[in-house]
Amino acid sequence: MKFKLHQSNFLEALKSVQGVVGSRSASPVLSNVLIQAEGDDLIFTTTDNEITMRYTCKAEVSEAGAITLPVKRLTSIVSVLSDQIVEVASVSGQDDAVRMTCGSYRSKITGISADLFPKIVKPENGYTYKLDQANFKEALRKTHYAAATDDSRPVLMGVLLNFADAKLTCVATDGRRLALFWMEVDFPPEHACDVVLPARAVRELLRSLDKGELRVTIQGTQIIFEYGDHFFSSTLLNGTYPNYKQVVFSDCENKIKINREEFIAVLHRINVSTTPTTNAMRLTFEDNVLTIAVTSPDVDEATDTVTIKYNGPSIVAIFNPEFMLTPLENLTSDEVTIELNNASSPGLIKDDTNFLYVIMPLRV
Repeated sequence: MKFKLHQSNFLEALKSVQGVVGSRSASPVLSNVLIQAEGDDLIFTTTDNEITMRYTCKAEVSEAGAITLPVKRLTSIVSVLSDQIVEVASVSGQDDAVRMTCGSYRSKITGISADLFPKIVKPENGYTYKLDQANFKEALRKTHYAAATDDSRPVLMGVLLNFADAKLTCVATDGRRLALFWMEVDFPPEHACDVVLPARAVRELLRSLDKGELRVTIQGTQIIFEYGDHFFSSTLLNGTYPNYKQVVFSDCENKIKINREEFIAVLHRINVSTTPTTNAMRLTFEDNVLTIAVTSPDVDEATDTVTIKYNGPSIVAIFNPEFMLTPLENLTSDEVTIELNNASSPGLIKDDTNFLYVIMPLRV
């Protein structure tokens, strides 16, 4: 194997795939990146046997071949090389080592034979959907934070992708709150299905998705995303996701409009006065003003106010400040709407997109 490419392109490729590799791998080869040189392409692949990332870039390949090299160490080396062409060539008589040069820099790096890297097989059948990268990234960004973080119900630790009725609906919930975002998608009715994307896969997609077309293929327990120079696959979560439609409702009697950034600022000020045992805030909605208060042993009491657009009955509700703050920080609208029926009912947060957030009140 022998190839050349610019240092910046080499580093971009390594950064695109290194996130899949954890700090502790079940097998040494899973800490490595598979580099395949063929034609005028370099193909970089990492996997942990559950998720796989592949990135393809152009290079000057003078001799085809493949090897696996420690991805973290290789990324560290390439990141400090000079802004020049990097040359990589196999060591004669060895299938597990290469020599790398860049300007005055010379090194020998030992890896593991490519023959020991897991075989990555792309499913040949399955349901395929074409999405817009930016729209799908927005859907994940507006919902993923509401997923559970404990493994008491593993299926809740992911994001539900519900393909039905010419729509993709993304849902995340931990049982105390629920975030939902939907987008129109054109696909045959017989391709309707539900799958749950693991949190690690969501994080990787949020990092790497950009603009352009996204091709999604679902087959059995696998989901594949193809976009730009990326190929990303993940094992889906097992289990039956709760019927989110039983939780979601679209309207409440009382609607309050509020500037999102002003609300965030107030919530931040209030949130620093809470503790893990006193993480409840009292919201009092009155004519055009919202008063937020918390009581804790550390500060006794803290209050703040923010202007709202509301003319209705006084409502006092108690919510977790972090649960109310997180969705607001993942939205971009200037104004959001809070909807309530009464003090004991769930609250709704909406913006000017296809977004809906349900938050359950606290009992104190």
